[in-house]
Amino acid sequence: MKQKGDSIMDHSKKAVELFKSGYNCSQAVFGAYAEELGLSLDTAMKISSSFGGGMGRLREVCGTLTGSFMVLGMLEGGYEPKDNTGKAEHYKNIQELSEEFRKQNGSIICRELLGLSQKGADNPVPELRTDTYYKKRPCVELVELAAKNIDERYFSENKE
Repeated sequence: MKQKGDSIMDHSKKAVELFKSGYNCSQAVFGAYAEELGLSLDTAMKISSSFGGGMGRLREVCGTLTGSFMVLGMLEGGYEPKDNTGKAEHYKNIQELSEEFRKQNGSIICRELLGLSQKGADNPVPELRTDTYYKKRPCVELVELAAKNIDERYFSENKE
């Protein structure tokens, strides 16, 4: 895993490239970090495949955030069931990342970010990625922002 001081690629650029190539928002963010996390791109995409569209197009928590949470889990998440201190620290970091995203965008909920009025699940069939799709949706910008937020917290030269 690359650490402070190492040369790292621009994850936000990679995330946008992945999204524009057809991966969902969660896959785009998580996949942008696959190399640093020691995962193949295929594995990262399979793990994160269910979380696009606010979790399987349920339009709940934004997929860019769930992708971000998976990155944080791989970077600092615990696996010891009785490590309550580690869990608390990790959950604190998740909450901080969520609050930062909320301040930047007004919400962490997919349907709200997209300006959708319906409640509950959306049609399970993803929309075709056309120029019109990209113009009417903030998803590209959200994918880019989510990766920038991770980079600033965990991959920045200025990280403490």
